[in-house]
Amino acid sequence: MGEDTGVHAIRFRILGSFECWDGPDRVRVGGPVHEKVLVTLLLEPQRVLPVHRLVEAAWDENAPATAAHQVRKAVAELRQRIPGGRNLIVTEGPGYRALTTPEQVDLSRFTEGLKQAREATAAGQNAYAATALREALDLWRGPLLSGSGGSVLCAASAALEERRLTAVEQLFDLRLAAGENGELIGELREFIEANPLRETLRGQLMLALFRSGRQAEALEEFAKVREYLVDELGIGPGDALTDLHHAILRNSPELAAPAQAAGPAPFTPEGSPSTLPYDLGDFTGREEEVSQLLGFVEEAPGTGPLIVAIDGMGGSGKTSLAVRAAHQLTERYPDAQLHIDLRGFTPSEQPLTAGAAAEALLRMLGAPGERIPDDAEGRIALWRRTMSSRRMILLLDNAVDESQIRPLLASPTQTLVLVTSRALLADLDAAHTVSLGVMPPHDSVALVEGVLGSSRARAEPEAVAQLAELCGHLPLALRIAAARLRKRPRWTVRYLVDRLRDDAHRLAELNSGERSVEVTLRLSYEGLSAETREAFRLLGQHPGAEIEVYAAGALLDKRARDAEDVLEYLLDMHLLQQHETGRYAFHDLVRSFAQNLSRVGGRAGPETGDGDGDAGNEEAALAVRRLLDFALGATDAACDLLFPGRARIHRPEHRSTAELPPLNTSDQARDWLEREQDSLLAAVSLAYRWELDSHVGLLAANVVFPLDLRGRLEEFRELCRTAVTASRRLGDPALLRLSLSNLAVACWKLGRFEEGIEMAEEAFGLAVSLADRRGEAKDTGVLGLLLGALGRYGEALPRLEHSIAIKRELGAERAEAESLANLSKLYAEWGRFPEAVEAADRAVALSRSIGAVDKEVEGLTDLAVARLGLDAVDEAADLLRRARKLAVDVMSPADMSLLLALSAETADRLGESTQATEWAEAALQLGDLSGAPMREAAVGNIVGRLHARRGRFTLALELHQQAHRAASGVDYRVEEARALAGMAHAMERLGDHEAARTHLATAEAAYDTMGIPAAGRTD
Repeated sequence: MGEDTGVHAIRFRILGSFECWDGPDRVRVGGPVHEKVLVTLLLEPQRVLPVHRLVEAAWDENAPATAAHQVRKAVAELRQRIPGGRNLIVTEGPGYRALTTPEQVDLSRFTEGLKQAREATAAGQNAYAATALREALDLWRGPLLSGSGGSVLCAASAALEERRLTAVEQLFDLRLAAGENGELIGELREFIEANPLRETLRGQLMLALFRSGRQAEALEEFAKVREYLVDELGIGPGDALTDLHHAILRNSPELAAPAQAAGPAPFTPEGSPSTLPYDLGDFTGREEEVSQLLGFVEEAPGTGPLIVAIDGMGGSGKTSLAVRAAHQLTERYPDAQLHIDLRGFTPSEQPLTAGAAAEALLRMLGAPGERIPDDAEGRIALWRRTMSSRRMILLLDNAVDESQIRPLLASPTQTLVLVTSRALLADLDAAHTVSLGVMPPHDSVALVEGVLGSSRARAEPEAVAQLAELCGHLPLALRIAAARLRKRPRWTVRYLVDRLRDDAHRLAELNSGERSVEVTLRLSYEGLSAETREAFRLLGQHPGAEIEVYAAGALLDKRARDAEDVLEYLLDMHLLQQHETGRYAFHDLVRSFAQNLSRVGGRAGPETGDGDGDAGNEEAALAVRRLLDFALGATDAACDLLFPGRARIHRPEHRSTAELPPLNTSDQARDWLEREQDSLLAAVSLAYRWELDSHVGLLAANVVFPLDLRGRLEEFRELCRTAVTASRRLGDPALLRLSLSNLAVACWKLGRFEEGIEMAEEAFGLAVSLADRRGEAKDTGVLGLLLGALGRYGEALPRLEHSIAIKRELGAERAEAESLANLSKLYAEWGRFPEAVEAADRAVALSRSIGAVDKEVEGLTDLAVARLGLDAVDEAADLLRRARKLAVDVMSPADMSLLLALSAETADRLGESTQATEWAEAALQLGDLSGAPMREAAVGNIVGRLHARRGRFTLALELHQQAHRAASGVDYRVEEARALAGMAHAMERLGDHEAARTHLATAEAAYDTMGIPAAGRTD
C-alpha cells in the first residue's frame, strides 16, 4: 500500500469545540489563531484559500500588520504538530489547501450523510434515509469552535446550523411517515424551545399530537405559535401551518398515520452454505494488502457490518485478493460465505439491481421461492433481516458504485462485507479501503514463474524482468503473457518480449482466450459518461510521463479546476494514477489503450491528406494544438521572468486561451520549469510528429533555457537539431535562423566548434538576408565565441566587437551583457587582462540594471578571472563571494563547478588552505563534467595547479592529464596548452625531465600560435 504518511489516521472535530485526534491520541494544534486557520481550511477541503481569507477568519477587521506572517507561521506549526501535516496542508498558488478525505472531518461526514439521505429518499429507501440522517446528526456537538470563531466562522456556523435544522426536520418527517408519533413529542418540544420560529417543527409537533389522540393540544399548539409570531414579528403563521390547523379542526382522515406493513421474518438457512470461488493455487504477492485486510477483521469493534472496499484498475487482482482473504476467514464467519458478481463491469451485461442481488443471495442461502417476496423492496427487507441474524462473509464482487451496495447492508450485523470495484468507493460510509496498485517487480517475476514454470522462467531472467515491465506489472497482463508462453512451448520469453515492444500492438498481444487486457480496459472506459470518455481520449495525447492540471485544462479546453475534477474522477475510476498531489499519470497499458482510441491508419498528424475525416483524429489534433499553444504561453511567461531581456519571436496565431499556472515570481517559474522539463521535451517531439513545425521551433527556443541551466547539453543539442529540421520543413527562414543560432551555442558548450561555426555562419547569412539586425548581432557574436575557443583570437575579436556594437545600438541589454562577458573571456585567455576587466565590469553593471541575475553571476565570474590575471586576489575573492551568493538556481552544474574551482584557487592564494580544499573537492564532485568538456578541462587545470602548489604532484599530473584529454578531444586550444604546461611542471618535479621538456615545448608552441604573451601563460 506504500509508505504511510499518517494523514489518514487523523480525525478532526469542528462541530462544537475543536478537537484533533491521531488514532486514540488527542493532538494539540496550538492557540486560537491556529484553530481558526485550520478550521477555515477544513470548511472548504480540497480548495485553495488565499492568505487574506485566513487573515479575515482569524482577526475579522482587526488584523495586525503582521497578520499574513502569523498565518504562514501558524500553517508551518500546524504542519509540524499534526502527524503527516505536510501532506495534509499544502501550499498552492496564493494560499493553502487542506487535502483531507471525507472521513477525516466530522463536517464532511455530516455533509455526506445528508447527501446519502437525499439519494435514498429519492429512491424510496426511507429507512436507509432515516439511518443516514441519524448518523449525520449524531456528529453534531454544537456550532463551529463552540461559537468562538469570529464573524467569518460565525457566518459559516449559522449556515451550517440551518442545514442541521433542515436535516432534523427531514428526519422527523421520515419518522412520522414510519408511524412514530407519541415518542416524537418530547424531542420536538426540545427543538421548538431552542428554535421557536421554525414553523415546520411546530407543524410536526401538531401532527404528532393529533395522531396520538391529543387533538386539543395540537390546536393549542397552533394558538401558541400564532401568538408568538404576532408578538415577535407582527405576522401570522404561514399557509402550510394554517392548512394543517384547518385539517386538524376537520379531523381530516388524510392526517391519519400510514399503515405499517409487517416485514417478513428472517430466513434461517440450513448448514453453512458457501459460494466462494476457488482460491488460486499460484496466488502471488499482495502480502501487505492481505495482512491489512486481516488486520481490519482483528480490530473490528463488533458493532455493525465490517465493510472492506477493495478498489483498483481492471486486472489488478481485486477479486483474487478478496477470495484469498475470505477463505482464510471462513472459521471466524461460520454461518455462510457468499459471493455474488454484481456485474458492474461485465461484457454485454447490465449491473444487478439491489433487488435482483437480494433475491440471488437469498437463493444461495436456500430460501424457497415462496418465501421470497415479489417486490424488490420486500426482497431487500427479507435479505437484510436474514443478514442481520447471521455471522457470514459476503463478497460483493464487481460493484459499479456505492448505491448498488447500500441497500444490501443491514445494521446491526456481524457480517464481513468484502466489496470489489474499479471505482474508489469513497462514499461508502464506515468502510475500510484497500486500494490495489500494480505489483512490485519481484512479485511480478514470481507470478510469471508461478504460471510459466520455474525452469523455463529462470532460463531467461532478464527477459522475464523485461516482460514484467512491458506488462506494466499488472497481474492480469502478467497472467495472460505467461499463459501464452505456456501454451507455446517453442516461444522463448525473449520472443514475446520483442512482440510486446510494439506499443501500437501491445494490447493485442495481451489476449488469451476469454481474458484480454484491452477488453478489461474497454469495460472501464465504456462505463464513463460520453463527456468523460472524450476527456480520457484527449488526455491520452499528453506526451509526458505526468500530467499537471493546467496542461490537462489546455487539452480538455477547460479551466484548471474543472480539469482537475475530471482527473480526480478518472483517478477514482483507476484509469489514472497519482504519485504526487496535483500530478497524474497513466499506467503504461492504459496509455496505450487511450492512444489507440484516437489512432487512425497512416500518419498520425492532423494534416494527413487522406480525406478520411476521422472525428477522433480531428479532436486529437485540436487538443494537441491547444496543449502546444499552452506550453508556448507558459514557457514564454516563465522564461521572461527567469531570463529578463531575452529575445523571442512573437507569433499571435499561437496565443493560448488556456489558464496558465501561477507564474508570478521567479521561484514559481523556476519550480514549474523544473517539474515540467521532461514533459516540455516530450511536447516538442509531439509537435514534430504532428508536423506542427512552427510550434517545434518556437517551443524549442524556450525549452533550451532550462536545459542549459541544468547542464543537459546533449539534449540541448538534439532539441536544436529537431528545431532546425522542422524549420527547414516549414520553410520559415526566421525560425530557421533562430534554431541554427541555438544549435551553434549548443555546439560551443559541447566542444563541437567546427560544427558550431558551420551552423552560426548559415544563421548569420539568413539574418543578413532577412535584414534581421538582432539576429546578425547574435550570430556574429556566436561566431566570435567559437573562433575564440579554437584559439583564433584575431578572427574572434572583431566579430565580438561588431556584435556588441549592434546590440548596443538596438538596446538589447541582456544580449549585450552576454557578449561583453564573452569578450572578457577572450581577452583573459589571450592574456590581455586590463581589457578583460573593462569588458566584464560593463557586463556586470548592465546585467544588474535589468535584473538578469544569471548574466550578473557570469560577469562576476569573468571579472574575477581577469582580476586574478592581474594578481588582484583579494578583489577576485570578493567578486567570487558575490557570485556564489547569487548563483543558487541560476547556474548550470558545469558553470558552478568552475565558480567553485576559481574560489578554491583564490582561497589557496590567500592562505585559506582548508576552505580551498573544500571548494576544490566540491568542484570536482559537483557532477559529471564529461558532457561539458570545456568546463572539464578548465576545472581540471585550476585544481591541478592548486595541488601542484601544495606539492601533490602525482595528483596534479592526473588532473592535468584528464584536462588534456578533455581539451584536446574538442580542440579547446588554450586549456590544452595549459594542461600540457601543468603536466610538464608536475613531471619535472616527479623526475621525468625529458617528458617535461617535450610537453612544455608543445605548450609554448601552442601559446605562440595563439599569440598569448608570457603574462597570460600558466605553468
